Amino acid sequence: MTQTILRQAAEQQFAQEIEEIKLQDKHTKPANWQMSPNAVVTYLMGGTLSNGFEITPKYIGNRRLMEIAVATLTTDRALLLYGLPGTAKSWVSEHLAAAITGDSSLVIQGTAGISEEAVRYGWNYAMLLSAGPVAEAIVETPVMRAMKQGKIVRIEELTRIGSDVQDSLITILSEKMLPVPELNTQVQAVRGFNVIATANNRDKGVNELSSALKRRFNTVILPVPSSMEEEVDIVQQRVSSFSRAIELPIQKPVTEEIKRIVTIFRELRNGVSLDGKTKLKSPSGTLSTAEAISVMNSGLALAYHFGDGLVKADDIASGVIGAVVKDPVQDKIVMQEYMETVLKQRDGWKDIYRACRDII
Repeated sequence: MTQTILRQAAEQQFAQEIEEIKLQDKHTKPANWQMSPNAVVTYLMGGTLSNGFEITPKYIGNRRLMEIAVATLTTDRALLLYGLPGTAKSWVSEHLAAAITGDSSLVIQGTAGISEEAVRYGWNYAMLLSAGPVAEAIVETPVMRAMKQGKIVRIEELTRIGSDVQDSLITILSEKMLPVPELNTQVQAVRGFNVIATANNRDKGVNELSSALKRRFNTVILPVPSSMEEEVDIVQQRVSSFSRAIELPIQKPVTEEIKRIVTIFRELRNGVSLDGKTKLKSPSGTLSTAEAISVMNSGLALAYHFGDGLVKADDIASGVIGAVVKDPVQDKIVMQEYMETVLKQRDGWKDIYRACRDII
């Protein structure tokens, strides 16, 4: 029985775009890159190729940030994408790896419990006991495979990894070499190898990077969308992609509902209404663009499976409340004050005010 993949990797989902860019790419490619730095930025930011083919934007924001990120990966410095949760750090890192090497699957997910073996290499202990420390007994990590193949390895949530494990990257990043003392040998990185790490600045109890490790990274801070229009565009693009992936038909344009969600999130995030007239308290959560996308996707699913297919205030209200009210005491008060001082007073928003009031 043929099964449908829930979420394809970037290099599979956008395979046609990548092939078209490669065909039209006339610029110089670094070693083991499948396209030039200029073409990678085109893939990320979108645009029209010389043959008229349209490339969809993967990142909506400051083009210069993407140019800096791509330029970093052509040097001996690793790249650290840093910023608030929901600012597309993982999304950008995946698309960078997909565009540069055609393989975004070499990933290490950072957690507090991750060991040094998960970063450097491990051992097949059955073989180790029977044959001793031989090359065949080594279990390669994504880092080791990337070094051997000249590819990009992605490390998600670097600051969640313990400091001692973080520092195991220093030799790899500075000398492009991974010692294997048990075999009295080492793995030398092939040209094209590099590391993209992500970290966010809102996690509690994170492990700060040592100054030695920081020096090995060039940091690019990904900001929250600077304008309302930019954030709406991001949410709209990702919601459309989601609905196509799970074959969820959109009965009518949902731009207006997206605008309402984004407006609520931006006002509470910034602590002031859009017109600047009303000061607001901010909740404990981040209310990121990623959460706005999640609220809209949930609303679409509710409308399709339990409604008439048209997204209404009732469909998005539960998602909005869930995103805002993380602390059941403090955040509930913040939301109630916002509802009474802003939502209730705004023309055309009585439906979402009532829907939120009924839930909270």
